[in-house]
Amino acid sequence: MNAVEIEEAVTRLSEEPFDPEEFPFAFLQAFGNKEATLKRLRKGGMNKSDVGGVLQTNNIHIAVAAPGAVTSTLAALKASPATTRAKAKFVLATDGDTFEAEDLVSGETVACAYREFPNHFGFFLPLAGISTVKQVRENAFDIRATSRLNRLYVELLKTNPEWGRSERRHDMNHFMARLIFCFFAESTDIFVGEGLFTATVGQMSARDSSDTHHVIGAIFRAMNTPIADRKGAALPRWADQFPYVNGGLFSGSLDVPRFSRIARSYLIHIGSLHWRKINPDIFGSMIQAVAEDEERGTLGMHYTSVPNILKVLNPLFLDDLREKLEQAGDNPRMLLNLRKRMSRIRVFDPACGSGNFLVIAYKEMRAIEAEINRRRDEAERRSEIPLTNFRGIEIRDFPAEIARLALIIAEYQCDVTYRGQKEALRDFLPLDAENWITCGNALRLDWLTICPPTGTGVKHQADDLFDTPLDQSQIDFENEGGETYICGNPPYQGSVNQKKEQKRDLEHVFCDIAKSYKDLDYVSAWFVRAAQYLERVAGKAGLVATNSIAQGEQVAMLWPYVFARGVNILFAHTSFPWSNNASNNAGVTCVIVGIGKGNGKAIYTGESRRRVSSISPYLIEGVPTVVTKRSEPLSELPRMSTGNLPSDGGHLIMPYAEGVKLVSDHPIAKRFLKRFVGSRELINGGDRWCLWIEDAELAEARAIAEIARRLKGVREAREASRGEQAKGGVLTPHRFVFAPHRAGYAVAVPKVSSSRRQYIPCALTDETTIVSDLARVIYDAPLWSVALVASKLHLVWIATVCGKLKTDFRYSNTLGWNTFPIPTLTEKNKADLTRCAEDILLAREAHFPATIADLYDPDKMPADLREAHERNDEVLERIYIGRRFRNDTERLEKLFELYTKMTAGPKAKAQ
Repeated sequence: MNAVEIEEAVTRLSEEPFDPEEFPFAFLQAFGNKEATLKRLRKGGMNKSDVGGVLQTNNIHIAVAAPGAVTSTLAALKASPATTRAKAKFVLATDGDTFEAEDLVSGETVACAYREFPNHFGFFLPLAGISTVKQVRENAFDIRATSRLNRLYVELLKTNPEWGRSERRHDMNHFMARLIFCFFAESTDIFVGEGLFTATVGQMSARDSSDTHHVIGAIFRAMNTPIADRKGAALPRWADQFPYVNGGLFSGSLDVPRFSRIARSYLIHIGSLHWRKINPDIFGSMIQAVAEDEERGTLGMHYTSVPNILKVLNPLFLDDLREKLEQAGDNPRMLLNLRKRMSRIRVFDPACGSGNFLVIAYKEMRAIEAEINRRRDEAERRSEIPLTNFRGIEIRDFPAEIARLALIIAEYQCDVTYRGQKEALRDFLPLDAENWITCGNALRLDWLTICPPTGTGVKHQADDLFDTPLDQSQIDFENEGGETYICGNPPYQGSVNQKKEQKRDLEHVFCDIAKSYKDLDYVSAWFVRAAQYLERVAGKAGLVATNSIAQGEQVAMLWPYVFARGVNILFAHTSFPWSNNASNNAGVTCVIVGIGKGNGKAIYTGESRRRVSSISPYLIEGVPTVVTKRSEPLSELPRMSTGNLPSDGGHLIMPYAEGVKLVSDHPIAKRFLKRFVGSRELINGGDRWCLWIEDAELAEARAIAEIARRLKGVREAREASRGEQAKGGVLTPHRFVFAPHRAGYAVAVPKVSSSRRQYIPCALTDETTIVSDLARVIYDAPLWSVALVASKLHLVWIATVCGKLKTDFRYSNTLGWNTFPIPTLTEKNKADLTRCAEDILLAREAHFPATIADLYDPDKMPADLREAHERNDEVLERIYIGRRFRNDTERLEKLFELYTKMTAGPKAKAQ
């Protein structure tokens, strides 16, 4: 269950008659406990309560108290030995009139009337496995409002199914935006008389809801009619009390969907919420899911936390503004100059969704401006920061509408906070008609028409968002921008998950600048568009992206075209988990990258910041070097190739048991079998066999019926294949189509391995083992090459330049091994590394039959094997810098420094 579903269940429970015997089980059910769990608790087997209540281990101890005895019952629950033994996180007591609970970990408490306990549902969310509780609790109102609006939305579509179809979906979404404004306005004195809208609908519409749509329509018409024009507008007297709002919000079609009795009841209940508590930066992103069928299942989960947003905005420009404020002190002229500068700053989110980046930027800037005004003794001065300087592009119309509405609400709330209610109300209505949120595809629109260079007007065929988004009217107002800051969290989609339209978007962006782009993440297009924009406009860009754009092959595909526009990386947040507020959400590993022209570069890791002279596209300190594939090693390394490829339709390969049977039936067949290993077998153990038949042995092998049958299957599979390599092997079905295998020892490296391991796995094989194409292999390998592969230095290089497949390392011989930079090795260096490799292999052997998966589990790695690797790392790292590296960052910086020198100097070999 998500937070909204839990809130709905808890609210329903509070509205039902209180049942003392059933309450504990109904409460647990509201937080996602399944009926089977409740059944076991009811029988008593799982219920270890010693006070006559219900105790769920590791969760909560609940007791229903006698009337008036809630506080003493809660104390008994806390003192209960069973509570301690069961490691309960919460205790809860109620008598159906009073409700009290305590979080035994934090010590926080709840005490309220029973009917009001749903207001505190966020307090108990750990019971449902939702860990981001603090954020939910701080935004409990937004979740409750989202829940109520969702129920109303679904109920209205039942009565008005045509409003859910594509041709009327915008009308429905627009209607919901108008309702949200009305609920907010009636709770904040924008409408004279608290609850005016809800009370008017309740009083003037029939209880059977037959005319509810007419009443709401009349109110909307009033808010679309200037006061001076109302005499001839034939408005009902009760509608005339509503102010003129317009600003595009109540223009266009004023159709209202028909209401059922249930929908009317929902609307009135929604109006009873305290809408002045709305958080526009969070609420907008949650409410957009109401209008998205595919997102409604995760309703209330789709928002970006304020701290994550500030990871973008602070280094982009807010930190600089705060520093200038600090430098200004109480100097009136410096403060005035800073205020003028801020009035001309534009913040542009070209994937704005419901506007949370824009809202946070606006609120933070208003806070700085308010401090300026306070220091200048002008606390009640009207803000000089125009909403029109907060621009956005959003492909869906409803989030685009909500983005503008969220900014309007944020402006009003800031005015109340910094200037007072009276001044805020005086300047709020009517709303301005300018539009700053464009509904369209950001990768197809010209950003310069939406956020043009300083001194030009804004002329763009864009959505009059509070009217019809697809029949776009022209934005036309003076562009006051000075600096422009692009920010946002664009959609990520990797190449495999992209829709056809998104693939066409990438083609549109990259077709004229790059041939190799089809494997890029969708978000990469925003970086190219931002770089193109910053060629013409003074500013910077800071965008959230998957960390794959800063590792592996995508680096070479993307960053040269960004740097070619004259921009560089100004700041970066290295990889961190970016998860939304959902139970058991794995999240996404993201980076934040800021680009533009200028100096003052910084790398952020967690909460730390490091000033650097330059930042590479791999998000480490260094020049903008891009590592590209090589056919031969850059350093003096032995050649590594891809393993052997059968292309056999499965006929040359067989499980271990089948190989044993073949030899049992035909002992001579043993000559034609070799052990066959890929990534799985190298890491986890286990054996397969493969047929390995030399040309001179073919006739003898064919004499065995089972082998003849298998070779026939190979030929047929290759004939049916579309691959040129397979077709080229039709006449030689006894051979692998790619067979670099040679006699002697070889080092095999799995193509994919878990990133949990602290070292890249590798293994020694001999001529009796065929390494598959799911691994890389060094034939006739010197033993010191094992020391290199199995080092920390090599692991951080592979993780960075080869990237990951989901959470696993991807090992590439051409991109990872052939580019691995090592200093020239002396014979002594090689002898030292050989001893290190021997120690590693001997330590492994001492734990036979443990597999690599067993030995390299970071929680279970044997001490002697760990010590062997530590010695290996020390020996190798001393070859580089004469000591151990302090951390992985230092390792990478040295490797890239060496790579840059080697690729620029005489040692560089042909690619």
